Amino acid sequence: MTAEPRRETWPLWEVFVRSSRGLSHVHAGSLHAPDAELAVRNARDLYTRRSEGVSIWVVPAAAITASDPDAKDAWFESPRGKDFRHATYYTASQAVPHL
Repeated sequence: MTAEPRRETWPLWEVFVRSSRGLSHVHAGSLHAPDAELAVRNARDLYTRRSEGVSIWVVPAAAITASDPDAKDAWFESPRGKDFRHATYYTASQAVPHL
């Protein structure tokens, strides 16, 4: 019985692409690659096949810190008494026509 060769696992990269009509990068997906340079090249081939991208960012998935989806109410609920932070709190003035 022979032992199988040890397979090295490539790190996971998150891919963000900015389209030619977009102003910001949007998460396009994930891929595995041994380094950042190859991750960008693979992302180009995988996520911009139809020449829709003008910029690609790749970020090691291990470098991303995210909020807990189960704690969304605590994270994203507006604090009581601070409705002024939202534009819907204000009314448009009739004396200011350009608003």
